[in-house]
Amino acid sequence: MSASLRSHWGLDPQVRFLNHGSYGACPTAVLQKQSELRARMEAEPVRFLHREIEPLLDEARGVLADFLDADTEDVSFVTNATSGVTTVLRSLRFQPGDELLTTDHEYNASRNALDFVAEHGGAKVVVAKLPWPVTSAQSIVDTVLAHVTPRTRLFLVDHVSSQTALVMPLSKLVSELRARGVETLVDGAHGPGQVPLSLRSLGAGYYTGNCHKWLCAPKGAAFLHVRRDLQQGLTPLAVSHGRNSPRTDRSRYRLLFDWTGTHDPSAMLCVPEALRVVGGLLPGGWPEVMAANRSKALAARALLCERLKVTPACPEDMVGSMAVVTLPPGYPLEPEAPLYLDPLHLRLFDEHRIEVPIVAWPRPPERHVRVSAQLYNTPDEYAALADALEALLR
Repeated sequence: MSASLRSHWGLDPQVRFLNHGSYGACPTAVLQKQSELRARMEAEPVRFLHREIEPLLDEARGVLADFLDADTEDVSFVTNATSGVTTVLRSLRFQPGDELLTTDHEYNASRNALDFVAEHGGAKVVVAKLPWPVTSAQSIVDTVLAHVTPRTRLFLVDHVSSQTALVMPLSKLVSELRARGVETLVDGAHGPGQVPLSLRSLGAGYYTGNCHKWLCAPKGAAFLHVRRDLQQGLTPLAVSHGRNSPRTDRSRYRLLFDWTGTHDPSAMLCVPEALRVVGGLLPGGWPEVMAANRSKALAARALLCERLKVTPACPEDMVGSMAVVTLPPGYPLEPEAPLYLDPLHLRLFDEHRIEVPIVAWPRPPERHVRVSAQLYNTPDEYAALADALEALLR
């Protein structure tokens, strides 16, 4: 079935693409929809961007909000999750003595944004070093809570960590921290479409997620969800006409975030089509898509652990549609390649046509291979990866 499903994507047939997690991959039907929207925009740009865009964005945002189980008025489109994280951090005001809590698994770009605002406000970044390997989700909760003090103002956490592919115990973390007066900013770059998500039930102060990864929308589509009581004072990275708009038919949050300057909104407007196309590939819709991908990721992890003679780094209940496997020592370290690509990553691609990331975490020489599982992937691709790793590591 996976081989037939691959026909919905325009992926290079000569490459075993096991890295959906980095940038996603957009189905051809969704890209066709984007082309139609772009043609419509360029046929009459003023009509499209001045008179038609607002109801189009409202409709797309409504479909996305339903998928996320959120109120439409609390969701805004942004270009990527990094922009969403930075938007929240740049809007908040911190004072000397404030503590901003995160973990050592936090995505580098988001950690950089946290360090930046801390430096400018005189705040302190506190890093909770999580146990690794992980024995239980509760051990993560206990470690984070042990770092909370009366000075903790905010907790920044990945929903699914990029380096280690851990599905964090988000609901427990959010509720426990909120009970202590600490709001949570969730970097959900990998969350939507990989794991079930109800923003209404989660109750996080801030959640930003990508639509171009596991939802398979075009690049440039992401969202920021802000709880209603925290929206006042939140400002987009680009301040535009909404700041002094006299309109009263829309919330200030809407007026600020819906128009931040001229850009191509077609990726955002394609989110409903991506949800429809990918959700329609299996009879059970999105719940079956996520379950099928998770099952495939667990099987890939089991195969690689067996072939490489290593043990899983976390329990199965902390695995979504990605999994990391610790690499045994043996492959020589070389000078860092361009774009931070591990030499082993490059050899897997150049010699075996396998696209998969090698993650140097927490620091070299410790390394992991991170496999993604999407509908188009097949068991033989993971077997080919195991063969290649055995040969290269030997």
